[in-house]
Amino acid sequence: MWRSLASNMLSVLAVGMFLCAGLILWGKSQYTDAGPLESAICLRVERGSNMSKVSKKLEEQGAVTSGAIFRLGADYSDKASRLKAGSFLVVEGASMEAIVDEITRGGASTCGTEIVYRIGVTRSQTLIRELDPVTQKFVELASFNPAEGDAPEAYAEKRAEPDTRYRIAMAEGVTSWQVVEALKAMDVLKGDVADIPKEGLLAPDSYEVTPGTMRTAVLAEMQEKQELLVNAIWEGRPDGLPLESAEEMLVLASIIEKETGVPEERRQVASVFVNRLNQGMKLQTDPTVIYGITKGRSILGRGLRRSELRRITPWNTYLINGLPPTPIANPGKASLEAAVNPDETDFVFFVADGTGGHAFAETLQEHNRNVAKWREIEAQRNNN
Repeated sequence: MWRSLASNMLSVLAVGMFLCAGLILWGKSQYTDAGPLESAICLRVERGSNMSKVSKKLEEQGAVTSGAIFRLGADYSDKASRLKAGSFLVVEGASMEAIVDEITRGGASTCGTEIVYRIGVTRSQTLIRELDPVTQKFVELASFNPAEGDAPEAYAEKRAEPDTRYRIAMAEGVTSWQVVEALKAMDVLKGDVADIPKEGLLAPDSYEVTPGTMRTAVLAEMQEKQELLVNAIWEGRPDGLPLESAEEMLVLASIIEKETGVPEERRQVASVFVNRLNQGMKLQTDPTVIYGITKGRSILGRGLRRSELRRITPWNTYLINGLPPTPIANPGKASLEAAVNPDETDFVFFVADGTGGHAFAETLQEHNRNVAKWREIEAQRNNN
């Protein structure tokens, strides 16, 4: 009898252990396998939230099949205490394991609202946009120019949300004065700027900031990035260039940056200036003359006058030999690379061709024909 009872108990225990193991395997597969979410969502985790609240929200949005398994998995992987506040992209079919990893790894939010402060050559703009989780593309909610009026309500509303991200996007070819003035207008930043950085020493790029970031810290990051870039490109330059230092490369790159907005033309434009330097010709480039007038503190907004072309300044390359003494803007990586890797051409002239690009020439006669065509295009535009 006792043997039979013991045998039955062992059988029941074995079955129980088998069922328990099966349940664990089933729970693990539920946690690691693809989830039921049919379309991507943006999951917002409030400050002070916990896995219980998050799992309930995920159940309501159809992202997980079981909030209990989601919480157990987070506890078992020792991630429940690492929950981060923010807005997180949960993609279609995301597993519970992937969702837990997304909301506990740290770093910036991966969806939600982004405020972008764009520093452009002709104007600055603040853009409020939100990521559409389905298309994973940003949708513009509002935009404004701080210099032209009050901010829209959407700006204040999104500023009040704790998980809004902030980014400064600096375009190629802006001057250091423009950068400082734009930073002063950004109310997300703090602190005064005592001195304007020297021209050319700020890297056009994208910079993540948080409310309260010091303006001087942003400028320091821009300068550090540009210094590293300039040094790396100068170290990798080929032999035979008419440039004696990284500073001269920076000057040439800034002129290239201001002369063309067509990426494919940069090396051709660079070849013209390198050929002129090699032949002892004056550079004769309008952007340097303009810089001599504005010092980078305003937009000229009109064509140059003959009197200005004859005005003596250190930057008037119609009068001086060689390069001007300083850069005339902050060049980007592509223009820096073009300065030391120009195309191999015999071009020494170029003029606008009416398409946004330029017509290049090896001889003055050919150049004069290109100039005549450009003047015809200008005349037609003025008559329309």
